[in-house]
Amino acid sequence: MAQAILAAIESGGMLVAEAGTGTGKTFAYLVPALLAGGKVIVSTGTKTLQNQLYDRDLPAVRDALASGSVAALLKGRANYVCLYRMERAQTEGRLESREDVARLRSIEHFAATTVTGDRADLAEVPEDAPVWQHATSTRENCLGQDCPKYKDCFVMRARKNALAADVVVVNHHLFFADVALRDEGISELLPSCNTVIFDEAHQLPETARLFFGDTVSSVQLIELARDARLELRAAGGASPELDRIASKLDKAARDLRLCFRGEAARPVRDGLRLGWAQAMREAGFADALQSLVQALDALGKPLGEQAERSEGLGACARRAAEAKGLLARIREEGAANEVRWVEVFGHSVQLHVTPLVPAELFRKQMADHPRAWIFTSATLAVGEDFSHFKRELGIEDAAARAWPSPFDFERQALLYAPKGLPSDPNDPGYTEAVAKAALPVLKASRGRAFLLFTSHRALRRAHEYLKDRIDYPLLVQGTGSRSELLVRFRQLGNAVLLGAASFWEGVDVRGEALSVVLIDKLPFAPPDDPVLAARIEALRAEGGNPFMEFQLPQAVLQLKQGAGRLIRDEEDRGVLVLCDPRLYTKAYGRTIRASLPPMKQTRELADVEAFFARIPA
Repeated sequence: MAQAILAAIESGGMLVAEAGTGTGKTFAYLVPALLAGGKVIVSTGTKTLQNQLYDRDLPAVRDALASGSVAALLKGRANYVCLYRMERAQTEGRLESREDVARLRSIEHFAATTVTGDRADLAEVPEDAPVWQHATSTRENCLGQDCPKYKDCFVMRARKNALAADVVVVNHHLFFADVALRDEGISELLPSCNTVIFDEAHQLPETARLFFGDTVSSVQLIELARDARLELRAAGGASPELDRIASKLDKAARDLRLCFRGEAARPVRDGLRLGWAQAMREAGFADALQSLVQALDALGKPLGEQAERSEGLGACARRAAEAKGLLARIREEGAANEVRWVEVFGHSVQLHVTPLVPAELFRKQMADHPRAWIFTSATLAVGEDFSHFKRELGIEDAAARAWPSPFDFERQALLYAPKGLPSDPNDPGYTEAVAKAALPVLKASRGRAFLLFTSHRALRRAHEYLKDRIDYPLLVQGTGSRSELLVRFRQLGNAVLLGAASFWEGVDVRGEALSVVLIDKLPFAPPDDPVLAARIEALRAEGGNPFMEFQLPQAVLQLKQGAGRLIRDEEDRGVLVLCDPRLYTKAYGRTIRASLPPMKQTRELADVEAFFARIPA
């Protein structure tokens, strides 16, 4: 694998590399990248993996090669303390609780002693603490070179370090956000870079779709209204009229969210997605949207008139103008290759326009910056076919190779598909049947299991069924952060963890603590998702087969991610429980099974019990 990557780097080519668990893919791309020389950007799937790569893997490879290469870590603005906003929060009394005041003092002390300003280094202030919004900046509210703290800015320091480094570690969200918006950071780095490596590359199509589109959120507009009032006061003048106009925008943004109240018995679930036409049918949505546009227009004019009074007011004026432009684009009839949709959360709403296929846009980025492009992950192929992934990114000409896991799956693992489940996974009694089928497996394994669900609703139903029926500690997603639950899971040693989307990938539990991974059903995306529905319609209009060309490959890749949680080490042993009857009743089930690691398969519970009986208690 390392040799293939080195050849691609030296030729300036493209390589799609699937590397099974345990192949050491991180070292397989870091070693040739450092040996080849030149400037390298490595983009990871998450900030957690980004930190791991920078803090652990890169130093190990540099030491082994005796390399003098310089590495830098680069994150988005919101990950660094903003000295300007922190000081403003201190002097203007923006904080709502004593806890926030105490945490701001901790941030202030941290800012005075840290070199990087990276909030991840301040463990005593939780990552989701509300105070961070007062001590960090975003692209919208950053003052840039006009900021009085510009010379001491942690973001600019990180960018300067990145420009001088040989290896720069970023994450996919930063890469695409920065490139799509032509911001300073990645856009500055690309011209001098000779290699880009994407780790966890299976996430790229969805990330690219997100950032090559446009989004306006109610939170964004509420913050604009708040900042406009605060900046005006800071500039030395209170304006009752501007306060009134800003308050009107605040109310209009909140009213837009209140259009989606749901019913008393069925409240709106977090993350509800609606197509644009569907949202427009919601009572009051069209009127609320018009009121929001008018309120934004009303605020934009006085902000423009006041912009020269301070850098902060100038920034607010620019934010208002940008939000106005985005709202205008989203309200327009979308092009054939994009979809407009709405996403509703507990206290906010987001309006989106999203490209159906990011291929053309991603291809343009690559053409603008010719160099070696390496895409690697454990899940890029369906069987031995890479065409789905390559088509999604417009890299059909890229070379593709796969390196299987070195683990002995025949010995280490067993695939079990329970009998007797409802033939239709949408059957009302399906989840309870899955939970019932899990009980004897959990008894045989003595707990030590992940039960992974394709929806939070199914997770909750399974929890209700299992909570009084098992004798093992039961951990449930949502009762703590992912990291907290994983720490408890490892410490307990016999726990059963119920998880949904966030536990399907990026989770590494080695050893006996995890001996079962159960997946409730094949992870087909919900057909009512507006982006998926539009994609299906577009493929059908082109004469394609949406199921075989898109829905099935997507489900296979996600299933491979979930199944990949089971065997993480050469000493691991465990059972993969796949509950969906379609694995054996549908013709495509053969394709799915062929895409999984080569483990023995059974439909008999006795084989599961025998498998665990061979493992010492």
